[in-house]
Amino acid sequence: MNARRRPAGQPALRQRAMTVPDLDRVADVEAQAYGFPWSRGHFTDSLAAGYLAEVLESPDALVGYFVAMPGVDELHLLNITVAPAYQGLGHGRALLAEVAEAGRRLKATQLWLEVRESNDRARRLYQRWGFETIGLRKAYYPAAHGQREHAIVMRLPLSAPWEPAP
Repeated sequence: MNARRRPAGQPALRQRAMTVPDLDRVADVEAQAYGFPWSRGHFTDSLAAGYLAEVLESPDALVGYFVAMPGVDELHLLNITVAPAYQGLGHGRALLAEVAEAGRRLKATQLWLEVRESNDRARRLYQRWGFETIGLRKAYYPAAHGQREHAIVMRLPLSAPWEPAP
């Protein structure tokens, strides 16, 4: 369990392992944040598989969460989300920092992720963190009107201490 620093006047945030009782709130935030959200079943399966999953919460709200799959020498970030009401306040950076630190604790040498080609905000965040674009998964994500959207594949080496670019 992790208490997060907060600006004056803001409630304390707590980061902890995601549990089954969290899944209704997680699925609700997921549906608010995305046009094509993960189902509750995706989160249930991730917890059952033993993936790394954490929530960030205030005393009265779920602020964000992530799910990451450990592999041999790597960690694959499957989902990282901040509730729309809490976006733009640095919570995505805080969650990403915890994912990277978790990867280091697991002795992973690389952190991988896919991001929608159209998700410029997330791509900028990842680039500031030092992620490099290494590939494209064509027609990876569902999109409007039965279409599909490409995913940008990105990788962050975890071998050196990390400092995000300003």
